[in-house]
Amino acid sequence: MGKLDGRVVLVTGAARGQGEQEARLFREEGAEVVVADVLDEQGRALAEEIGALYVHLDVGEEQQWQSAVTAAKDAYGRLDGLVNNAGILRFNTLVDTPLDEFMQVVRVNQVGCFLGIKSAAPELEDGGTIVNTASYTGMTGMAAVGAYAASKHAVLGLTRVAALELAPRGIRVNAVCPGAIDTAMSNPAHLDPAADSEGTARALDGLYRKLVPLGRIGRPEEVARLALFLTCADSSYITGQPFVIDGGWLAGVSVI
Repeated sequence: MGKLDGRVVLVTGAARGQGEQEARLFREEGAEVVVADVLDEQGRALAEEIGALYVHLDVGEEQQWQSAVTAAKDAYGRLDGLVNNAGILRFNTLVDTPLDEFMQVVRVNQVGCFLGIKSAAPELEDGGTIVNTASYTGMTGMAAVGAYAASKHAVLGLTRVAALELAPRGIRVNAVCPGAIDTAMSNPAHLDPAADSEGTARALDGLYRKLVPLGRIGRPEEVARLALFLTCADSSYITGQPFVIDGGWLAGVSVI
């Protein structure tokens, strides 16, 4: 038996990266999975490969959220879980960040998470789960990613409030806080089929060896396993919590 047998879970930003690995793992563990993304070609291909449902979803559009939730219930008769994975990152100092850029990041990372909770929670079966993707930078500061860090701090606030409000229905809400993970966000080589993404990942390992106690960049499969833990019964008494998965980065930097 799989850890998610009989459950229906919607994963946003699921066409690639962490979301793709979450969709694959959840399907392997018995869930019916709704792959949601704006990358239609990649999303449909993944859904066809793993036997899932694909829905187009711009997480900043409330009507599209309502359509995605309706499609999940029409296809499977219920909705048990949500993984708010979709997110974007922009690099800029705060004083050089245009307002449009700041709001673009907030729209996807923060508003998208809010709309996901607002749209899915009323339709979730009692005892359901929501996993929000925050970040290492939602727990601390980092120069040059001010809009991203601000939005991820907000995701943690949304997580805690939603956990309190949904607890009477047994719905658990938690957040994953990844550090540097080998996805297109940290490794743009993944966006170029001709590029050596594995070679770039090895180079990133060399960079993060100086910053991360475990000495390497993280893998999206590792984040997926944490999301699985927070979605299945193994975490039945956990809600409202951030879970950092960063190779020890937040613990500090060794000077030895």
